[in-house]
Amino acid sequence: MSPSVAPATAALHNVATRLRIDSVRSTTKAGSGHPSTCCSAADIVAVLFCGEMRYDPADAARPDNDRFVLSKGHAAPVLYAAWAEVGIVPRASTLTLRELTSDLEGHPTPRLPWVDLATGSLGQGLAAGVGSALNARRIGSDYRTYVMLGDGEMAEGSVWEAAQSGQFHAVDSLCAIIDLNGLGQSRGTQFGHDAENVAARWRAFGWHAIIVDGHDIAAIQAAFAEARRTSGKPTVLVAVTLKGKGVSIMEGKDGWHGKALKPAEADAAVAELEAQLAPESGADPVVIPKPSGVITRPDPASSGPIAPPAYAMGDLVATREAFGTALAKLGAADARIVALDADVKNSTFSDRFEKAFPERFYQSFIAEQVMVGMAMGLAARGAIPFAATFAAFLTRASDFIRMAGVSQVPAKFAGSHCGVSIGEDGPSQMALEDLAMFRGVPGCAVLYPCDAVSTERLMAAAAAHPGMAYLRTSRPKTPVIYGNDDVFAVGGSKVLLSSASDVITIATAGVTVFEALRAAETLAGEGIGVRVIDLYSVKPVDAETVLAAGRETGLILTVEDHYSAGGIGDAVCEVVAPHGIRVDRVAVPGVPRSGTPEELMDINGLSARALTETVRRLVSAR
Repeated sequence: MSPSVAPATAALHNVATRLRIDSVRSTTKAGSGHPSTCCSAADIVAVLFCGEMRYDPADAARPDNDRFVLSKGHAAPVLYAAWAEVGIVPRASTLTLRELTSDLEGHPTPRLPWVDLATGSLGQGLAAGVGSALNARRIGSDYRTYVMLGDGEMAEGSVWEAAQSGQFHAVDSLCAIIDLNGLGQSRGTQFGHDAENVAARWRAFGWHAIIVDGHDIAAIQAAFAEARRTSGKPTVLVAVTLKGKGVSIMEGKDGWHGKALKPAEADAAVAELEAQLAPESGADPVVIPKPSGVITRPDPASSGPIAPPAYAMGDLVATREAFGTALAKLGAADARIVALDADVKNSTFSDRFEKAFPERFYQSFIAEQVMVGMAMGLAARGAIPFAATFAAFLTRASDFIRMAGVSQVPAKFAGSHCGVSIGEDGPSQMALEDLAMFRGVPGCAVLYPCDAVSTERLMAAAAAHPGMAYLRTSRPKTPVIYGNDDVFAVGGSKVLLSSASDVITIATAGVTVFEALRAAETLAGEGIGVRVIDLYSVKPVDAETVLAAGRETGLILTVEDHYSAGGIGDAVCEVVAPHGIRVDRVAVPGVPRSGTPEELMDINGLSARALTETVRRLVSAR
């Protein structure tokens, strides 16, 4: 036996060595990948999957399995190798790494049942880990969540947003691991191997920090045991490692990030690693602990009845306020509904949910990235999260939203204070890109109600939607125009005005519905028939209704309190352009300025007066 390997840890030492061998072989076979970062993490991953984590390898869906988030997603080969080690995937499948027909992709995605969230866009895993830990608390489970980060990743501000959130929520079932190998992609990392400096930063954020030799199996085991005993705060292991550990050609050397070994180099590396395998006679066997199976408050499989809207025609209610009412109703009907806020609950009215269900309300403060990341983690573990803030500030978290789409998690988002209709606060507060952002996410429903009834109904539809959903709400009070029994569905629309003599269709949503209706009333007095469609489902759009209107009226005018790119106009054009139907657009033409809502709507062409003039011009030019 190698003198550096104790009999008690020989089996785990050999597991780690095999993880390195598989990582080298798979990346060389693929011709690309990150074997050096896999080698630095191998000892930690070996201890995690073969002794520390409690899970059933035969049942990925088991709700009380401990969870692992590989935030440094480029180390995917070592994760796949660990799965092969415990029998989750055949070892031969690791050699299909990065192939088109293989689910073992370059970075992990939930095409694999053991991956909760797609990772690899660095700085996101820890926020999701906070959400996963909050979900354990929600369902009364003792499952733990482990998040492995790269040391270069700590330069991302979202990591520290998540650190603050983990401390605030006191998620002691969360354990982060920093693979402190000291080398980034292009140079040494910010802190190198200065573990004391790194640990001090985490302690300043309220975490229990443990410095550990990331290649000492017994020390790693002891650190995880200490983390499990720690209560009232999350734990971080600052694991000092060597990039490329065990392979002399790259161990501790710069310039090896993201480089697969050539076949001859790989053969030499494998031979070198095989020589490091230790005899296991008398060694402690590798045992995967099973979950305790104790869930004191099981997650319900279905929701109860949702209280219907209760408005009178003509009531003036802002859709952001109706959102808060609907959120509380959903929470009463379904224990899976949770709410997340970024310190604007009194403006989005999500505080109504907090008052009713404080234990399911999670505050991120002014940290929209971590709010979205927490929602991702919660959604991946069975909750139905609604994350709400001003829509303009959701764009700060656009990369998280993008990765939520890659993860295919059913997280729900609500953005208020949209467009120039918010008025005097000015352009920094006006969401004018949000429809484009969410429409760009595969599988994401984009909903834009105009009144309180449609808001409540579309909230229920969003909650039931199997994928992501975004609800766009507005600041101004708008009249209730729908009956409480009206039905709204993802992919639907409402034709509000229609006649056989219509010569133009206005397709719109949200606050501009009312401007369109007023313009149509004026134009009707002039003998110009205008069809008005409330296109409340911006994605998927009601193609059948839009196409029929375009064919019958010959001309469509889209109107939106949003920039032209990516919004309602693009959604309509995608439907009708192949059929040769003309579409004109009214949208916010450039960066707006402060002013009253009425002034801003008018100067940007969105008011009833301006729309009346636009329709007259279009019709007269035909």
